[in-house]
Amino acid sequence: MKRTRGEKGRIRGRVTDEKYLNEIKSLLGESDGGRDLLIEHLHKIQDHYHCISSHHIQALAKVMNLPTAEIYEVATFYHHFDVVNENDPIPPPLTIRVCESLTCEMFGAKKLLNELNTSLGDDIRVQGVPCVGRCNKAPVAIVGTHPVDHASGRQIQEAVSNNQTEINVADFIHYRQYRELGGYKILLACINGERQRDDVISVLEDSNLRGLGGAGFPVGRKWRILKDQPAPKLITVNIDEGEPGTFKDRHYLEQDPHRFIEGALIAHWAVDADDIYIYLRDEYAGCRKILEKEIAALQNDPPCPLPKIHLRRGAGAYICGEESAMIESIEGKRGMPRLRPPYVAEIGLFGRPTLEHNMESLHWVRDIVEKGAAWFTAFGRNGRKGLHSFSVSGRINKPGVHLAPAGITIRQLIDEYCDGMLEGHEFYGYFPGGASGGMLPASLDDIPLDFDTLQAYDSFIGSAAIIVLSTQDSAKNMALNAMRFFEKESCGQCTPCRVGTAKAAILMSKKNWDLPLLEELATVMEDASICGLGQAAPNPLRTAIKYFPQEFK
Repeated sequence: MKRTRGEKGRIRGRVTDEKYLNEIKSLLGESDGGRDLLIEHLHKIQDHYHCISSHHIQALAKVMNLPTAEIYEVATFYHHFDVVNENDPIPPPLTIRVCESLTCEMFGAKKLLNELNTSLGDDIRVQGVPCVGRCNKAPVAIVGTHPVDHASGRQIQEAVSNNQTEINVADFIHYRQYRELGGYKILLACINGERQRDDVISVLEDSNLRGLGGAGFPVGRKWRILKDQPAPKLITVNIDEGEPGTFKDRHYLEQDPHRFIEGALIAHWAVDADDIYIYLRDEYAGCRKILEKEIAALQNDPPCPLPKIHLRRGAGAYICGEESAMIESIEGKRGMPRLRPPYVAEIGLFGRPTLEHNMESLHWVRDIVEKGAAWFTAFGRNGRKGLHSFSVSGRINKPGVHLAPAGITIRQLIDEYCDGMLEGHEFYGYFPGGASGGMLPASLDDIPLDFDTLQAYDSFIGSAAIIVLSTQDSAKNMALNAMRFFEKESCGQCTPCRVGTAKAAILMSKKNWDLPLLEELATVMEDASICGLGQAAPNPLRTAIKYFPQEFK
């Protein structure tokens, strides 16, 4: 960088080109330029120019009064931003993303990628990407934002030829329909004093509804903790479901988006919060269209006074499913998990006490408050209580989101809800909680699927993402796929996760695994990683070795 001395002897950097300054100002419009809007601004640049040039980074830095290096490090942290330096080639205007995570690999993603790489022209970019949240339609490709389910090379070429590059939104329960079906009546009862805060929180406590994003923390207890925190308080809704095998949040969003919004507004009233921030994964372009439309409809004809509702867009980072990493991302930073304590309930978004919830946790609030805790606890099997939305994919006849009693076994789930195994496939094993939950063998088909029931088997239910394997699949290959996913998605903040996942993936790609060395790596990752990503990354590795020993002889 050429430097010159200013009038007062200070070192001055490169002068920002007025052309790029004007382009950025035009693109951002009347935005207030707050620091927390950095990722939103980067999306605007990426969407408009199909990349983010160094010139635009420099201009954005000037407009936002931020260091250029800070914007660069944020932009390069997220997978969906294409940062282009001077003299670098500009990416093609169209990108086709092929999911190569667990279920899609089982159904031929590698073959599809190879086919596309040799059949499409230079003006189209083909990328293998982590799970896109459509595992029940494997293999899946995304042409622009248009999903191609059960994808083949022919279907993808047809989509390109027909210029099908934007997702079409199917019918869903829109705002007026939701009101006609009784929506927002429970919220109004709360606002109008017909229900008391402590009573509503007690109902949730009695229902034993637990966080459905993976951690399973009791919802009512979380509300009570936040209710007693000092104002001002905030609410964040985490819809960054990136766990391979999980798609339940997308399923509910595409059908009934106002149900979780009402749950969030009831939570807002119950804990006496200020603003609500909704963080949506970038892969869910259709859900984003729905939420933009329906939040506007709600605000234009509100049933009662509303708080500010902010819709924030992720940028392709699995780590932002972790609550503190998501908060960092909402603040316009790299999505790196925070050390705890303090917990986000005390010091969360913008340093304020924050109630953080997965979307599905809020989806059930209206029903439980309306029908009572006994309604929810009446469901369940094998001594468990409640409901689970199982995202089921793999070698079964009826993949999809199946609402089933907590405590159901995998065998019951397959037979009663999934219409059995695919013809010619014999049940071999399953992931009970996505990639991070590890694998269990078919012989353990009678364990109740619920919180706290799988830990004795070195597994956990997490987000209830079930991936069913048959004897035509390899637990060893699935474990390698999962480890490569964790390697790619590590935020890089801590050495045990950053280096451990990379080293493990190399060792696991060999024909014969060095089991003692892999166990050493697994122990270090589990004991010393900052967040759940590194701590859970060894689960597929360890469970493959423990429960599928025949593959290691």
